[in-house]
Amino acid sequence: MKIFVHGIGVLGPGMENWKTCRNLFKEQRPYDDSITPDPMPSTLPANERRRSSDIVRWSLQVAQEAVQNSRLSSKDMAAVFASSGGEVGILHKICQSLDSSTPLVSPTLFHQSVHNAAVGYWSIASGSQRPSTSLACYDSSFAGGLLEATTLLSVDQEEFVLFAAYDIPAPFPLNETRPLIAPFALAFILGKQALPMSLSMLDIALLSEPIASAPTTMLQTSLEPLRLGNPAARGLPLLQAIANNLTTSVYLDFLDNLQLRIDHQPCRAYPD
Repeated sequence: MKIFVHGIGVLGPGMENWKTCRNLFKEQRPYDDSITPDPMPSTLPANERRRSSDIVRWSLQVAQEAVQNSRLSSKDMAAVFASSGGEVGILHKICQSLDSSTPLVSPTLFHQSVHNAAVGYWSIASGSQRPSTSLACYDSSFAGGLLEATTLLSVDQEEFVLFAAYDIPAPFPLNETRPLIAPFALAFILGKQALPMSLSMLDIALLSEPIASAPTTMLQTSLEPLRLGNPAARGLPLLQAIANNLTTSVYLDFLDNLQLRIDHQPCRAYPD
């Protein structure tokens, strides 16, 4: 299944956007994770912005950046949002409420707790009425989301798909059973046809046993803990290939005994 990347958004410790992430890969410098961004996407109306959760702000920030970089209209895009944990912060607040002397859950927390809350906020912010999917595949959530987005393009004949993957660490004590080392989010604008702004062509194949290769790791070893420590960051090797204009194959583990092979071919080179 061949698709094209038209725009990218990235957010994580030491990576405030796709440009800083790309420069990090190209310069091959040590990764500095000492500063974590605090996003506030401008596309959200003021009322929704005040009520939004951390997950909503992180996912919408990268979605907004990817759309802006693609120079396409968000109203024309289907959406796939992938997260292994979803609204862990909201879940923590609900658990605290239920454990209190007056176990009441506010309607705001309740409506924010569902797994598709983030894409719901995106629909409000973007005005898109195209189909949306929210999914979770544990540590394979990035691969599962990319496969779903590719299917929407190849089978359902959507013209463009916004694919966002994101996860943030849960508060204590939830983080003891599902530890993530840092928040991370990324987004791609994907399409069926090459456009003047297209960055890459991806040829995606789902592989079963025997497994063809070990998962692709990071050229910069300082980034490997982040790749392993957040399911959304499993997409870092693909960002690495795009940033460095590499004609290469990226392998991602997907569920039990499956893999995605992503053959990456640049459409145009980034200027130095």
